[in-house]
Amino acid sequence: MFKTISVFLLRVGLGSLFFYAGITKVMNPDWSAAGYLANAKTFPSLYQWLASAGNIGWVNFVNEWGLTLIGASLILGIFVRWSAFAGIIIMLLYYFPILQFPHVGDHSYIVDEHIIYSLVLLVFIAIKAGHSWGIDGLRSK
Repeated sequence: MFKTISVFLLRVGLGSLFFYAGITKVMNPDWSAAGYLANAKTFPSLYQWLASAGNIGWVNFVNEWGLTLIGASLILGIFVRWSAFAGIIIMLLYYFPILQFPHVGDHSYIVDEHIIYSLVLLVFIAIKAGHSWGIDGLRSK
């Protein structure tokens, strides 16, 4: 029972972070990822291409709604494996622009919150976290 409660609380907690990060972007018409992408330290060509005028529209849309839907999925416990995989991709895409190996941002050495979130999402995939008081668990019965 302790494992179920722990996994549930961790899943809902991380889901809330993703959902809030996404929905605040969706609700803010002035928000754009362009600045973050244009200042990438690692793979600058790729991130500047994503920030270009021809791409930033769909990049913003995928970012905003991706975070929101991943968050909702984790909170509800539905399609957790798929959303966790998508969350890992987004977290890695957030990680590389601020990586100046071995430093990540101003306060991290190789590992920052994006890597920790990715590892938690990887655990969610491995343990079928949607089965801990989630819709995935109800669907499998």
